[in-house]
Amino acid sequence: MYKNLIDRKKKIGVIGLGYVGLPIALEFAKSFDVIGFDINDGRVEMMRNGVDPSNELVSADFVDRSILFTSNIDDLKEAHFFIVAVPTDIDRQKVPNLTPLLKASETVGKCVKKGDYVVFESTVYPGCTEEDCLPIIEQFSGLKAGEDFSYGYSPERINPGDKVRTLTTILKIVSGCSKHSLKEISDVYGHIIKAGVYEAPSVKVAEAAKVIENTQRDLNISLMNELSIIFDRLNIDTTEVLKAAGTKWNFLKFSPGLVGGHCIGVDPYYLMYKSKQVGYDPQVIAAGRRINDRMSGFVAKRLVQMFTQIGKNPIESNVLVMGITFKEDVSDVRNTKVVQLVKELEDYSVNVDVVDPKASSEEVDGLYNIALKQDLKDKYDGVILSVAHEEYKNLNPSFFESKLNDGGIFMDLKAIFNPTEFNVTYWRL
Repeated sequence: MYKNLIDRKKKIGVIGLGYVGLPIALEFAKSFDVIGFDINDGRVEMMRNGVDPSNELVSADFVDRSILFTSNIDDLKEAHFFIVAVPTDIDRQKVPNLTPLLKASETVGKCVKKGDYVVFESTVYPGCTEEDCLPIIEQFSGLKAGEDFSYGYSPERINPGDKVRTLTTILKIVSGCSKHSLKEISDVYGHIIKAGVYEAPSVKVAEAAKVIENTQRDLNISLMNELSIIFDRLNIDTTEVLKAAGTKWNFLKFSPGLVGGHCIGVDPYYLMYKSKQVGYDPQVIAAGRRINDRMSGFVAKRLVQMFTQIGKNPIESNVLVMGITFKEDVSDVRNTKVVQLVKELEDYSVNVDVVDPKASSEEVDGLYNIALKQDLKDKYDGVILSVAHEEYKNLNPSFFESKLNDGGIFMDLKAIFNPTEFNVTYWRL
């Protein structure tokens, strides 16, 4: 397969052209013939014009690439090495929503042929590829996985907004259904990944490795968040505590914050779901998730308490929230916990304005019914810096002070600034 791809006798098909699929498709398109498939016609048209709908790539990244962007399944049938990179999220009950993945499997099933390869990149629980996806491919193709076509799993490790640790510089885990398929899959990915590949012994090991990467991070952040709640009650600056503790060589340097997005805030639920299926109710993972899910409420309640302490009626208070994307310097607002913070404040009848230089007003309004503001009020009773966009980090304390009424409160959720530089009430996690 690898030789046929290099010789351009066969093509790679990438299903799902989001923040994961598009960079992979374009990187492969430097050396191979690629078919980029997405069901969203609008997104496909943007990519044909050299525009990344996720705002992660620039027009130059599309130049000199052998790639066909399409939403036509007949075009995808020309591929022989399929990569599935569709989103995997959770529903309102925190249960894995596999609909996009299962639909993508159906699409692959209509296109896969004898001798072809199928590799999944979407984050899932251990067993999902072989137990949930492959039966659908077999159903629609009439072929037998592992016999008529080969399969594998290679978890995505792209870090949105990171311009240093990019796709080709991050070690790639690969797995296959046999020694031969593993070698072929490893060779294909190894052609573009400068950092090299790690060959996992099985698909389930690769799936599990991916899902615990973010679960581990989620738990570490949840500990920091719990500490910040404790230290807030003790009137101790959590940031200063972490700086002091961080002087020991083996202290893990994590920080408190709102944990959202489509990875850390989602993946633990996939592992918990599978764990419960096999009869074990996870305790530590669940506790970490509860803490992180409640942090938006903690921040909102804390601000309202501070208003009350200075004799300010929350109903008469105006608050400016700066940043609504799930992390700094990205435009992605999926599963952002800032939305929960805004809703929590509004539940206290606080008047909230939201701004963000990265987010799409139409997307925020469509997803959350929140209107991003263009014209701000002259003064606010509280300003919450919720996302550490570069534009915000470059502001001076005087800017935030200028937006606050007398007695106003500045909440620096990302601990960007030095509190001693402020002449207003400063608070951070």
